[in-house]
Amino acid sequence: MTRFLLLGVAAAILVSSSGCLFHTRKVDVHQSTAPLQTASLQELVDRVNSEAAKVQSLNATVDIDTSVGGEKKGKITDYQQISGYILLRRPSMIRMIGLFPLVRNKAFDMVSDGSEFKLSIPVKNKFYVGHNDVVRPGATGLDALRPQAIYDALLLHRIDSTSDIAVLESSSETVVDKKTKQLVHQPTYVVDVIHKDDADGRYYLNRKVIFDRSDLIPDTQIFYDKEGNVATEARYQEYKDFNGTRLPSIIEIKRPQEEYEIRLTIVKAELNRPLTDDQFALQQPSGSQLIDLDQQPVNAALPGTVSPSEAHGSQQH
Repeated sequence: MTRFLLLGVAAAILVSSSGCLFHTRKVDVHQSTAPLQTASLQELVDRVNSEAAKVQSLNATVDIDTSVGGEKKGKITDYQQISGYILLRRPSMIRMIGLFPLVRNKAFDMVSDGSEFKLSIPVKNKFYVGHNDVVRPGATGLDALRPQAIYDALLLHRIDSTSDIAVLESSSETVVDKKTKQLVHQPTYVVDVIHKDDADGRYYLNRKVIFDRSDLIPDTQIFYDKEGNVATEARYQEYKDFNGTRLPSIIEIKRPQEEYEIRLTIVKAELNRPLTDDQFALQQPSGSQLIDLDQQPVNAALPGTVSPSEAHGSQQH
């Protein structure tokens, strides 16, 4: 007992001395200095549904930047910016038209009704059709592009209490501090939307809506496939007023599995104007080649992948 007592006294003396057994280091904490707002899960869900209800249709002039590639391809290719138009009508209609620079010919024209899509590329004299949810295994780049991904990413969509379960989590993101102009960590709210599949009745993670806590405005949506993989990541920047409604003027859409990115910059937008069915009708041009993307993989040569010289040449002919 005496020996154990002496050992205890010796250990206590060492610990209380000038730091023989430990060393203290200062940790630099880079946290945002922005004042943070608080909200409950129900308040965030109500905010999503309120914003979703504000936009029933969209007619926008946009600039389109596209890049393709990543680890699978071993390189990234950035394509020349083109301009275009987007028509959107809830609950599921979208049409997107791209124009070549200078010559202003159509680079592509694609439309979707939420289930099937059509794509016309006049300069290639090809007309593609297929289902939104069918992508050939291993397809990468813009040949895997489906307009549904753009539709999902463009706007906030309602969280339906009859088929969705919302769960709140706290997280953080890296932002530029407005005072220090340095990258810092800032807390965020994340609303996980768990959706019930109508086909099999199972629940799966459908998307995450991430809120900037400095203003409680959603700055990111992440969509998942039924296997739990990230399907689409959409980031929203530079909110502006369009017809009395604030919308992000820059939408960055990433598809990590297919390795392509599309950046949409809204130049002008009209909201909630009537859009007719004819405005979403796309007919196969006479003499063009019909290609069913559900049956065969092809390089569809979508936004920006055809050079302006080709477009100019087709115009001359």
